[in-house]
Amino acid sequence: MDVIRWTPEDSATAAELYAARRAAHEADEPVEPPKSLPTFRSMLTGDWAGDQGEVWYVRTGQGELGGYYRLNLPDLENTDRAFAQLFVHPRARRRGLGTELVRHAARRAAANDRAILEGYALDDSPGEAFATRLGVSVALREARRVQDLEKVSAELVASLRAEAERKAAGYELVTWTGPVPDERAAGLAEVFNAFNDAPRGEGTDPELWDANRIRQRTGKLLRETAMRAYSVAAVHVASGEMAAISEVIVEPEEPEWGHQGLTAVTRPHRGHRLGMLTKTAMMEWLAQAEPRLRKIETGNAVENDHMIAVNEGLGYELVTPGWQFYEIPVEKVV
Repeated sequence: MDVIRWTPEDSATAAELYAARRAAHEADEPVEPPKSLPTFRSMLTGDWAGDQGEVWYVRTGQGELGGYYRLNLPDLENTDRAFAQLFVHPRARRRGLGTELVRHAARRAAANDRAILEGYALDDSPGEAFATRLGVSVALREARRVQDLEKVSAELVASLRAEAERKAAGYELVTWTGPVPDERAAGLAEVFNAFNDAPRGEGTDPELWDANRIRQRTGKLLRETAMRAYSVAAVHVASGEMAAISEVIVEPEEPEWGHQGLTAVTRPHRGHRLGMLTKTAMMEWLAQAEPRLRKIETGNAVENDHMIAVNEGLGYELVTPGWQFYEIPVEKVV
């Protein structure tokens, strides 16, 4: 079967790719709504500005688009790795399309001098079963939690925020919507670097951020779509250092759902309840800015006890399925 490369100019095939992705989502994902078409189109060319990657697809014997993958090719860290997001339309499964696509992805990874192929799947899904048959190793397990805002009273949020504020004397909150303002880029880079303390796959490199990388690489989805992004940061007044951040994104097509972005606190400023402070401030802000919002989803590595405790204190409840992130040597696939 022919595996065909997609180009961003091909909007008709992009719509078919979206139909296959949406069908796979609706078959396998019992919790969250699917991404919108504009968001999907933007993500086909990468989450970050400057992402290096390729999209390849295959058709069934009847001419329908049966499946595709996007191969992300990191160019700053982890340059020995390629990350494949692979989906097969439920109507086209068990015909060998997934096997052909993953082998093709491995060959493309090898052609780009990558030794490790990575991927992910929902727990107990056809994707997990497929990955198991390939002989992959599990690099990271991520649990998913959802906060039902109708179960969390405004009084509880105010109480938790007040308690956090008492621990956070000497810090002030700053907020913005959309891409990061230029004057906040250097501070945000330090908070991004703080996330390197979170669990990650063994053998992977931490991402190293500076102000220029923030300016050049972030904000792509926000500029290309109508997604609404909210950021709450804590700044240490005496030093002017950004100490913590919490981010939430809302898609206009699904205004009842919020998607948690990064929540992180820099190492020198931990122990002041800044994670709780920024998240409760975010909740109070969203109650006004997004009155239709009902749920916020988040994911954490199962070993990330501290952030899990913060989230559960705010009413986040564990939902299934979670995620498994895999890796396999390219040579074992091709």
